[in-house]
Amino acid sequence: MTELLKISGLTKAYPGVVANDDVSFTVAEGEVHALLGENGAGKSTLVKMIYGLVKPDSGTMDLHAAPYTPSEPRAARASGVAMVFQHFSLFEALSVAENIALGMENPPKMHELSQRIRDVSETYGLPLDPDRLIGELSAGERQRVEIIRCLLQDPKLLIMDEPTSVLTPQEVDVLFETLRKLSAEGTAILYISHKLEEIRALCDAATILRLGKVVATCIPREQSAREMAEMMVGQALHTPKASGAEPGDTVLQVSNLSLPSATPFGTTLTDISLDLKRGEILGIGGVAGNGQDEFLNALSGETKTAPDAVQFEGQPIGNLGPNERREIGVLCAPEERLGHAAAPDMSLTENAVLTAVQRKELAQNSFVNWGKSRDYAKEIIKAFDVRTPGPGNAARSLSGGNLQKFVIGREVLQNPDVLVVNQPTWGVDAAAAADIRQALMDLAAKGAGVIVISQDLDELMEVADRFCALAGGRLSSSRPTQGLTVDEIGLMLGGAHDAEQEAAPEAEPTHAE
Repeated sequence: MTELLKISGLTKAYPGVVANDDVSFTVAEGEVHALLGENGAGKSTLVKMIYGLVKPDSGTMDLHAAPYTPSEPRAARASGVAMVFQHFSLFEALSVAENIALGMENPPKMHELSQRIRDVSETYGLPLDPDRLIGELSAGERQRVEIIRCLLQDPKLLIMDEPTSVLTPQEVDVLFETLRKLSAEGTAILYISHKLEEIRALCDAATILRLGKVVATCIPREQSAREMAEMMVGQALHTPKASGAEPGDTVLQVSNLSLPSATPFGTTLTDISLDLKRGEILGIGGVAGNGQDEFLNALSGETKTAPDAVQFEGQPIGNLGPNERREIGVLCAPEERLGHAAAPDMSLTENAVLTAVQRKELAQNSFVNWGKSRDYAKEIIKAFDVRTPGPGNAARSLSGGNLQKFVIGREVLQNPDVLVVNQPTWGVDAAAAADIRQALMDLAAKGAGVIVISQDLDELMEVADRFCALAGGRLSSSRPTQGLTVDEIGLMLGGAHDAEQEAAPEAEPTHAE
């Protein structure tokens, strides 16, 4: 195969950390090449240098056997290099088409671009309405915008950073089919993902980083997912284990919760009911955009409901806001890390204060105790192995997985009575994902009720005691995860439970009409 990209001795250091240390590898034309490593291993810094966002301290890059020194992303795109980012780089107040036009040097007329977006998105099985505002899209739909924006550039090297994090299995299959076509046509793909079975199915070769250095290379299909994970961490992988204790009394109850969508393109919640017991984990599966964000907002207090629609230990809390719910022990961690779960430009210490000021008593007489707050941020960093120079660093300076570890750790260490998390291991490496899942299991073992909303069905089957599906804003009845088959889960995710309920003669009238 003809060599397309050659990386030789790339090094990049920041104060307190060497992100990349003498990194060398090659990517051939048409090759799907995986870049693997723990959170903080240096993957993001490396691809940012390739894409012109970061300038290396030393080392060289060659593209098509010629020196390649992109001074900015525009220069990288002009050379045929495109990138799908893990964190969305989109303007919420602009439409899909307007956002895509911003990334093009000479965009066509808007109606022509809109038609191209429709054509390409339909071809790849990722339907998008070019006229919708980004602010009205779910995380999964925003990821589609990033993917389509890159595919419209006809790249020679496509860098993909966690592109399937919020896609359904069916969408992943369609994307992989597209990537294989691109590969067959000679487009090289540099692929970053923590989903190692995806790597095994898709990639021709893999370069593995640890602490900024290349520590191994392999052919993924010749390795097991566990073997690759252990190459990444340099030690045996921990498998999460549940305590096996019996659940206790009901701690959180949702009764006939119905909420109209806040936007014309959002999801209306219809007649949702559930019981959460102390000591158990309830898993909620669903395809992106089926009401996950709306449901979490109703549980967190960001969206208020009728008082009795949400009850904590038998007391109505539907009319309480987020701070009041946190004070009594109901905590939530949303899916979107930067901008929702964490303020990007605030330090980790300040982000710790944002949600823990009450339960960790980080303020006195309305003044923040910064020493105590820093100590709490340090406690999170140590307990959840957050790779960062220190608590004074801004949230946006962390890799996606490390920020996720910080956000989850910040909530878990407050010892809540109820914790609701959406996509707890999105973009997190295998070892860190195992640690987060173990932390959730340990929290349940202490008597907390935990709700895990996730699109990762393997994750839900691993951690949850019961499973239910959210489809079209309606929640199925729960089923024990033990013995639940993939076919049954698929039917639940598709909303088949509604049809079953309506077909049953003894069923109560539904609120679907």
